[in-house]
Amino acid sequence: MLSTQQKIQFSSYSGLYDIIVPKDNLLRKINDLIDFSFIHEELLEKYCQTNGRTAESPIKMFKYLLLKTIYTVSDVDVVDRSRYDMSFKYFLEMAPEEDVINPSSLTKFRKLRLKDMDLLNLLINKTVTIALEKGIIKSRSIIVDATHTHSRSNPYTAQEVLKERSKLLRKAIYQIDEDYKGRLPQKNESNDLDQELAYCRELQRVLDQDQSISEIPAVKEKLNLLKETIEDTKEYYLLSKDGEARLGHKSMDSSFFGYKTHLAMTEERIITAAVVTTGEKGDGPELPRLLEISQQNGMEVDTIIGDAAYSGKDNLRLAKEQNIDIIAKLKPAVSQGSRKESDHFHYNKDAGMFVCPAGHLAIRKARQGKKNIGKNQADTYYFDVDRCKVCPLREGCYKDGSKTKTYSITIKSELHKEQMAFQQTYHYRNKSKERYKIEAKNSELKNVHGYGRADSYGIQNMEMQGAMAIFTVNLKRILKLI
Repeated sequence: MLSTQQKIQFSSYSGLYDIIVPKDNLLRKINDLIDFSFIHEELLEKYCQTNGRTAESPIKMFKYLLLKTIYTVSDVDVVDRSRYDMSFKYFLEMAPEEDVINPSSLTKFRKLRLKDMDLLNLLINKTVTIALEKGIIKSRSIIVDATHTHSRSNPYTAQEVLKERSKLLRKAIYQIDEDYKGRLPQKNESNDLDQELAYCRELQRVLDQDQSISEIPAVKEKLNLLKETIEDTKEYYLLSKDGEARLGHKSMDSSFFGYKTHLAMTEERIITAAVVTTGEKGDGPELPRLLEISQQNGMEVDTIIGDAAYSGKDNLRLAKEQNIDIIAKLKPAVSQGSRKESDHFHYNKDAGMFVCPAGHLAIRKARQGKKNIGKNQADTYYFDVDRCKVCPLREGCYKDGSKTKTYSITIKSELHKEQMAFQQTYHYRNKSKERYKIEAKNSELKNVHGYGRADSYGIQNMEMQGAMAIFTVNLKRILKLI
């Protein structure tokens, strides 16, 4: 049951916040910037109004998740730190003497309250609205790109993760007491997962019994991460891989197993739209959705800046219809011609090859015809026939008995000719210099807020992780520009 009225905290100790939490504290500035009551309104229908025990405020639970994203800590550690960190208590709108929640409540909140909710677009819309109201967004351009996120089950095995987490824990202990090594169990040197689990459980048991070392914050954080990994490994036996993650390609020789997040961002570095897909999806086909979401969030767009993946014929046609300039280098490989939607192969700009609807990358390409003689030249892409023979999508794509499977493209559209001429203009060259900004934003998401690897399994959880990470970077950027 959710209380219909927000609880107001009265405490004789509240004056401590004015002394301990400075005016320029990040969390104080976020609290002053945004009214989180929209979370309460969005989640109201997820709670029963008449039955059950009174639930924790959804605003407080959401803020716990936001703290977890800002500081990249576990559920246990964000709750534990909220017990003694006054800036956390202030942000959570708690009285200084108020006790914290049980960490397991965060898991239930994610699974029961945030499930089936379009949190990604809700949070982006909120930050874009704030940026527009404060006059931060002045440009009418969006920069588009996609960033990849590894599934939590790949490329590391459960044993590799356990070894890495136990190594970080030992390192934290040795920095405090080098002589403590003799009191720890002997490391597992085998490649057996059960033996590695047994070693980690014994390491956990030894440290739990010695609170003089396990309660030191630097050690406790690493110990809690190891405990979470041990628990996750129980699921690993049941879920050997992420069922919704897919294999994507970063280059001819480099691939990843996971998801893609397609982003649109202003020149002021405020993210205006995001779409999460599986890893094999192409970048270009997501442009219409990014443009539509950006416009729905209040953006007026007259320029789209991206790489070669976004200069396909469909995107050029869409941009022309809306009188929008596309600052994306034209390549012959992006044209889809007059093929049916179901026949679409997508161009992977990093690998320089086409990817078939099943997610398989072409193995080589060849140029057909002679330049400026007769018919237009065509690029022919060759696929691995052995894969085609067993592909579940082979019907209508691969003919039984064929020794080759190819895909050819040509440049023959007036749209492409117009784009080629546009690429020679000063406006195109000047605007293309803005594209680096989204690469920096991708780096911030991954290196600062842990977006390089999924926290959980499934695309829905990936969208939730993306929502919190993008909400965080947008808030930080707004605070910097105010």
